[in-house]
Amino acid sequence: MRLVSSGKRYAQALFELALERGEPENCRNSLNRAADTVADGRLMDILENPRLPFEVKKSILSELLGAMEPLVANLTSLLMTRGRMRILGDIAKHYELLLDRHHGIVRAEVLTAVPLNEKDRERFATLFSDLVGHTVIIDSRVDPSTLGGFRARIGDVLIDGSIRNALESLRKRLS
Repeated sequence: MRLVSSGKRYAQALFELALERGEPENCRNSLNRAADTVADGRLMDILENPRLPFEVKKSILSELLGAMEPLVANLTSLLMTRGRMRILGDIAKHYELLLDRHHGIVRAEVLTAVPLNEKDRERFATLFSDLVGHTVIIDSRVDPSTLGGFRARIGDVLIDGSIRNALESLRKRLS
């Protein structure tokens, strides 16, 4: 998952302000709603149209979003002024990671050849929680190239328990 670095800076600033006000979850909800709303390509074209006055863009966005956290409303205005609305989704992703870290939660992306059932998700979560010492939330995806087993990424750590990796290791040892 590659995220824009400036999105990280905006998310960090928003998160710190939200923590000061004691409203990090409310900001997350408003930020996610705003990011989902502007993800529409047609709306993004309108918001990035240089011929449309800023006040018109702002009123369109505020009408679509309704009441929201003042911090998020200010952020969307700032991004619109700078022509950076496209990074709002990246900001929301970074914000979510910061909030998770604040609550002691780590996300693990697990790739398997077949979909994980709830029991397997719980096993992975327990295994990885013991490994990293934090609560782990499993984000699973199906990747047919895995063949069998799993590949997991927890932050910068890659755990490759796939059959493909085992076969490659065996091939290297035999040659």
